[in-house]
Amino acid sequence: MSMVMVGAGLLVAGLMASAQASVPTLSENFDNFASLGAGGWVIANSSVGPNLSWFAGNSGVFGAQSGANGSYAAASFTSTSGFPGAIDNWLISPALNVGASATPEFYTRGEDAGFFDMHEVRFSGGAGSAVSGFTTLLASVGSDSAASYPVGGWVQYTLTLPTAQSGRIAFRCVNADASNADCIGVDTVSVTTVPEPATMALTAWTLAAVAGTPCRQKPDASQQPST
Repeated sequence: MSMVMVGAGLLVAGLMASAQASVPTLSENFDNFASLGAGGWVIANSSVGPNLSWFAGNSGVFGAQSGANGSYAAASFTSTSGFPGAIDNWLISPALNVGASATPEFYTRGEDAGFFDMHEVRFSGGAGSAVSGFTTLLASVGSDSAASYPVGGWVQYTLTLPTAQSGRIAFRCVNADASNADCIGVDTVSVTTVPEPATMALTAWTLAAVAGTPCRQKPDASQQPST
């Protein structure tokens, strides 16, 4: 086997290994909360008597999971102006091309123990951002009837999206009675995907075909006819 064939084969193997690696489709650390809208994020406060929507974190409450101390997204009992009042406050990601086996990860924490903080992570297929479309519940953190939200430090969650070609993820701060709620934060949100097997197979086939194509060689001078 020629060195050209060996080198091409190694190139195919290397590119296949790279193709199988996870590819980031979203990475958000909330370093610039004011720019979220320009980046495709949507904030929707559907609380009863809506007041304060999701806001930039406050380092005086607790520090961020990474980056500057206040660089996280936060929601609290101030989502509604009424007590009692139902909280229903949404932080919605940009539209993503997620493919199959997409893996969302995020960190969250609460401020103080003893409160019934709760937030849901939901998914909606397609590019729409209407809250009515987020019918797929991916995870629920905490409870609005018990003090179970993680406090004292950031906790990482890793989820799996349903098979879809595109969609959005929503973080929904929810509580039936704001007087039982305190403050929660979300930070370091990422979504990674693995390329489709069909795409990887096509790449490998194409490279293998190129690798196997013989090159035209220059004739040996000793075998050239004399003039």
